[in-house]
Amino acid sequence: MSVPRVTLQEIAEAAQTSVATVSKVLNGRPGVSDAQRSRILRLLSEHGYERRGVHKRNPARLIDVVVRGIDTHWATEVLMGAEGEAARVGAGIVVTVTHGRTLGNRRWLSALAQRHSDGLLLVASRLSQGIDVELAKLRIPYVLVDPIGAPSPAQNVPVIGASNFAGGLTATEHLLNLGHRRIGVISGDRDLRCSQERLDGYRAALGRAGLVPDDSLIRFGDFLTDGGYAAGADLLGLPHPPTAIFAGSDLQAYGVYRAAKELGLGIPEDLSVVGFDDVPLCQYVSPPLTTVRQPIEEMAREATRILLGLAYRGAQPQRPKLELATSLIVRSSTAPPQPGR
Repeated sequence: MSVPRVTLQEIAEAAQTSVATVSKVLNGRPGVSDAQRSRILRLLSEHGYERRGVHKRNPARLIDVVVRGIDTHWATEVLMGAEGEAARVGAGIVVTVTHGRTLGNRRWLSALAQRHSDGLLLVASRLSQGIDVELAKLRIPYVLVDPIGAPSPAQNVPVIGASNFAGGLTATEHLLNLGHRRIGVISGDRDLRCSQERLDGYRAALGRAGLVPDDSLIRFGDFLTDGGYAAGADLLGLPHPPTAIFAGSDLQAYGVYRAAKELGLGIPEDLSVVGFDDVPLCQYVSPPLTTVRQPIEEMAREATRILLGLAYRGAQPQRPKLELATSLIVRSSTAPPQPGR
């Protein structure tokens, strides 16, 4: 016996509003408050509303993974984690590379709808305003990994990341414990929450040591080698340069290595360096890099696991925001500062 199809009138009555207002939300039109829109979208989802003429999705399981780039070890580990977890339940993945561009134009949304994707894994992606409404109309759940900015509380979107604040704190405390007091930091993209949290951890560690953070020692990069090189050269060119640098990624730390070498500085004799991520590069650079390990592949696996639960079972995660632990891996790139520096 078939289950009766819910109507817009029933959704309107449940939301204590008009059919016209429900229709506006369903079609992504303006003129509805955020609170009302959120309530109606929730009711549409809870009642399993489907437009007439909309067919069931393709039985082939498929999720979209959106990343900023695929030219780093970090991205490779994300894709390995996502693909491994998806394959476990017989799902495939489609990869979209944004190159830092804002996501959510009509062509992309149309392609997403045509291939009947079951869910979206958005990794450090810049989202256009209103994309949540468009995805709700397509009934496609999504999960954020290392988000840019913060999702609206009304969205209740799962967010997966590492304990970036703790990582920044631990890295800086390690340098402080070695005796460094003039510590530079090269963060990542200003808009990325992980960049902000690592920088906050750096500042907190200095504060706990009774030191006032010096803005002249703070730089922002792009998590890539060239950005680390430029910021590192800038810091090391100061009249009173730092004796240690905490880089917000291992690639940026490698860029600092290059800048130090050009200036004739030895690591760790003249400059201590700490990275973040613990990609395979860390073990093979000379000297091997002290870094903060974040479980990149595990983050992607957990995010994919949550997404698959939302897409195929409607299972809401017990914790919409999940932070996986980071840990300090001490190698040979850090040492006490030379006397007199």
